Amino acid sequence: MNKKEFIKVVADKLGKTQKEVEEILDSVIETLKDALISGEGVSFIGFGKFEINERSERKCRNPKTGEELICPASKAVKFKPSKPLKDMVNGK
Repeated sequence: MNKKEFIKVVADKLGKTQKEVEEILDSVIETLKDALISGEGVSFIGFGKFEINERSERKCRNPKTGEELICPASKAVKFKPSKPLKDMVNGK
């Protein structure tokens, strides 16, 4: 499901226009981005948690040449689903 399809489904469920739902969704995504950029995790009870995972600097290898390199430290966004969501997805 892409963003446009998602907006249509939510608009139909709520009886709102697609434009209204798109504005709300864009605002939610922007707020989520801002929180993650500032280093905060975002948790939705019953759904899951978005958090920042910090990766330390490490040695890596160029697969083409075999040359050893240093991969710099980085941050990645991690999503951890809640137990109820995992159970629903797994049909439990």
